[in-house]
Amino acid sequence: MDDLALDNDIAANLVVAQVEDASLVARRREQIVAAALKLFCEQGFHQTTIKEVAQEAGISAGLVYQYVREKEDILLLVILSGLSRRPAELHAAAERHAHPVARLKAAFSTYCRLTARNKRALALAYRASKALDGRRLRLIMGEESKVNGVFAHYVRECIDSGDFRAVNVDIVTYQLIMAAHTWVLKGWNISRRMKLKNYTDANFDILTCGLLSREGRRSLAT
Repeated sequence: MDDLALDNDIAANLVVAQVEDASLVARRREQIVAAALKLFCEQGFHQTTIKEVAQEAGISAGLVYQYVREKEDILLLVILSGLSRRPAELHAAAERHAHPVARLKAAFSTYCRLTARNKRALALAYRASKALDGRRLRLIMGEESKVNGVFAHYVRECIDSGDFRAVNVDIVTYQLIMAAHTWVLKGWNISRRMKLKNYTDANFDILTCGLLSREGRRSLAT
């Protein structure tokens, strides 16, 4: 079951509703997003019509147009629903720990769980985001950059504390993110061999083994 969290403020300038009641817009869009995610994954974005999305959501096609202007708006909302809340949740998980490396691991473990819970939205983003125009893509990239920033922050903490060697922060950030995405993209095979926690722990160990300084290894051993 996808754990979707739609933040309508993110897309407020691009996805315009004709309804002024913010709470009603949020509820209706959640219905539309849930229905669209199911159909886009089953049938494909291009093959799915707004009428079919409306039927799946239990509302009329005309009502859909009260909350979005076109099908690309729906795709944008679906993809964004898999990105909302992530930076806050990653920080919340990390800040429960004192050691810099433990903070980075907590953020990574949480990101893996969130990604696994929203696997359909992530897979759809990889497949269908090319159907979106530049404005919508820039919005998605901006949200993704916020997640990158969280990882970059905790990687720098590990370097500044002396626990990691001086390495390229961007490369480490993307290695961590792509490791989490691989569970979704290749999960049909990996998930038959191990549990998500085992996958997460093994990846973090492999990815950070070459990053730890001598001091970092000592501090983690104590």
